[in-house]
Amino acid sequence: MAETFKGAIKPLYDRVLVKRLESEQKTQGGIFIPDTAQEKTQFGAVIAAGEGKLLADGSLRQLKVKEGDKVLFGKFSGTEVKVSGEEFLILREEEILGRIEG
Repeated sequence: MAETFKGAIKPLYDRVLVKRLESEQKTQGGIFIPDTAQEKTQFGAVIAAGEGKLLADGSLRQLKVKEGDKVLFGKFSGTEVKVSGEEFLILREEEILGRIEG
């Protein structure tokens, strides 16, 4: 269940705020998939990123992803939140499987 907040969210440390990208509405054969049968997509766009991963020596390592990057993440990764009626995910950088280029 997604939690609901009214303000903006700025992720801390190695966390990123991701908005899921829209999933395909029809198959390659042209069959339309109803909303109830669609799975949530595992692709998203980074909306905001924290300042970096806190290392054991107290320093921060800059994140490999930044605002605007498109990313792939695991099916059960992150925490779902609602901000102003929109659904987002908050993920740790280590939960991101890869950056989508192109």
